[in-house]
Amino acid sequence: MKIHDISMMLNQDVAEWPGDTAFQFQVNWTKEQSGSVNVGQITTSTHIGTHIDAPFHYDDQGEKVHELPLENYIVSAIVIDVSGNDVISRETLQNVMVGEAKAVLFHTSAWQQRDVFPEEIPTFAVDVVEWMVENEIVLFGVDLPSVDAITSKELPIHHTLGKSGRYILEGLVLDGIKEGLYELIALPLKIEGADGSPVRAVLIEK
Repeated sequence: MKIHDISMMLNQDVAEWPGDTAFQFQVNWTKEQSGSVNVGQITTSTHIGTHIDAPFHYDDQGEKVHELPLENYIVSAIVIDVSGNDVISRETLQNVMVGEAKAVLFHTSAWQQRDVFPEEIPTFAVDVVEWMVENEIVLFGVDLPSVDAITSKELPIHHTLGKSGRYILEGLVLDGIKEGLYELIALPLKIEGADGSPVRAVLIEK
């Protein structure tokens, strides 16, 4: 069994959404101070690095993290290379055979310098969600900080996914991952009332 870690490293260099809470880890008690253990503290946004968006993130009536169906984060996943496309649409995916996949992970290669938040990213047409529904895919994953354009306030992909009962996984690291079918594990933390959560995302070769 081969496991690929497709998560961003969380440290002081990881780029946060402009104006959001930066990631910080520090040891508050050292073993010398406590007499027995080192104890750390984390300060972070719920949307740092590799993370999921709960529907509550963009919809006040949407599911919160502790309410999410976990079976959607342990699934067969297909990795699709869409590098070089400024807009990914249903037409881009017309020759893709999803097989038993329940998640689609889009490798855009557009966010290479992960310590710098991108000013613009490739975008997705809403008909991609129609393609997902027709192929019974429940999880939409990207190697980008958002499934919508950086400047978007309307968030058409977020809302279209939410209305169709689909879920979002952002900030993946797919460099060196070949196209194909894998097992994905990307479980969110059980944070009551939260709008999102960092995840440790891994792909297991089938």
